[in-house]
Amino acid sequence: MARYDLITIGAGSGGVAASRRAAALGARVLIIENDRVGGTCVIRGCVPKKLMMYAAGYRELLREAGEFGWQGLDGHFEMARWAAAKKTEIDRLEIIYRGLLADAGVEFLAGRANLTGTSTVQVGERSLEARRILIATGAAPTRDAIPGLELAMTSNEVLDLRDLPASIVVIGGGYIAVEFASILAGLGVRVTLAFRDRLPLRGFDPDLRTRLAQSLQERGLQIACGVDLVELQRSAAGFALLRGDGSRVEAAAVLNATGRRPNSAGLGLEQVGIDLMPNGAIPVDADSQTPVAGIWAIGDVTNRRNLTPVAIAEGRAFAETEFGGRPARVDHRTVATAVFTEPAIGTIGLSEPQAIELGPTDIYESEFRPMKTAFSGGNQRTYMKVVVDGRDDRVRGAHMIGADAPEIVQSLAVAITCNATKRDFDRTLAVHPTTAEEFVLMREPQRRTRA
Repeated sequence: MARYDLITIGAGSGGVAASRRAAALGARVLIIENDRVGGTCVIRGCVPKKLMMYAAGYRELLREAGEFGWQGLDGHFEMARWAAAKKTEIDRLEIIYRGLLADAGVEFLAGRANLTGTSTVQVGERSLEARRILIATGAAPTRDAIPGLELAMTSNEVLDLRDLPASIVVIGGGYIAVEFASILAGLGVRVTLAFRDRLPLRGFDPDLRTRLAQSLQERGLQIACGVDLVELQRSAAGFALLRGDGSRVEAAAVLNATGRRPNSAGLGLEQVGIDLMPNGAIPVDADSQTPVAGIWAIGDVTNRRNLTPVAIAEGRAFAETEFGGRPARVDHRTVATAVFTEPAIGTIGLSEPQAIELGPTDIYESEFRPMKTAFSGGNQRTYMKVVVDGRDDRVRGAHMIGADAPEIVQSLAVAITCNATKRDFDRTLAVHPTTAEEFVLMREPQRRTRA
C-alpha cells in the first residue's frame, strides 16, 4: 500500500494550493481528481465566465467609442469563434496547473476516490494511506429546485454554447444568475430573470440589490420576481416556466442558476463516521478539521464562503498549520467579493442592516454619473456606500455598484482588513479625476442610527 503524508481529494483551486504548499514544506503529497485539473473556477466557472463577460462588454464599448469620435466600429458577435478561443485558453490553463503540481513534487492520480478508513483511500484497484486526508471536492449545480429543472442548462453547459439562443429564461436570483443574465443580454439575447424574492442577490446590501435590479431593467432585461416558481415544461417556443400566480414565462432556452450543492456524495464519508449537514456540506471547525481525526475539508464542499480565494486561503492555512508549524486560520467575516454584472458590484464587510443590528452606525453615500458615461450620453450611474461603526469610527463595510467596482473594492479591502477608521479615509488624499476618489471624499454621513 502506497503511503503519503497527505492525500488531497480534488484538484481545484483549494486542493492544488494546499497540496503545493504542503509539498513545499516537505510533505509527500498525492492529489486525486476524477475530472480536469483546475476545478470549477478555472475550467467551468470564474475564468471562462469572465472571458464571456469581457466579450459582452464590447457591445457598450463600441457604442461609447462612437461618441468619442471613433467611426466604422459596428460589430457582429460570433459565439463559435469565442467558444473556440475560450477552449484554447482553458486547455492552456489546465496544462499550467498540472505543471505547478509537478514542479512542486505533488503526485497526481486520476480517478474517483473513496474513503475506506480514517487514513485510507481507494482509487480503482489502488489502496492508498496517509496520515492526513484533505477533501476539496467543491460543489456542483443543483437541479431539483422545481419539477422539470433537469431540462435546463446549468452554468456548466452555457459556457460551452457555440450558438446563442434568441431568448432565454435565467432561473435564480443569486450572483451566478445575475451574472449570466447580464452577460447574455450584452451578447444580444432577450433575457428574462426569474426568481421568487422581491430583489436579486439576497444577503447583499439592500441598496446594491435595488440598484442592480433597476440597471438590469434599464438595459432591457425582463425581471419576473416576487412569485413562486412552480414547474419548467417544454413548449412550442422551447420552454415555459410556470409561476405561482398562473403566469408563464416562455423562451427558446433556459438556464438553471438556482444554487450549488457540495460534492460530498460517493466519497465514503458515512463509512468513517462523518455525518453531513442537511445541505450536504461537510462539517468542519475553524481549522477546517472534520469531526473525525485525520480528515480535513476546505472550499465549497464545506459551504462556508464559497469563493475561490477563500478555498485557496483555507488550503494554505491547513498546510501551514499541519506541516509548517505555523498555525493559521482564515477569517471568514471580512471577505471581499465581486458580482460581474453590467454594472459590476464590489462589496466587503457588513451591509447596512447587519451593522445596525450590532449597534450605532453611520452611513456615508455617493451617487453620480461618471465622467465617461456622461460624455458618451449614457445613463448608467455609480453608487458607493461606506458603513461606519458609530462607536469607534471603524469602517465596517464598503459597497459599490458601477464601472470598475471589483477593482476598487479589492484595494479598499486592504484598509478594512487593517481596521481603518473613517478618519483614515478622510485624511487620504484623492487621486483626481477618478471614480475611486469618491470613497475618500464623503465627509458627512447621510444617516445615523444611534439606538
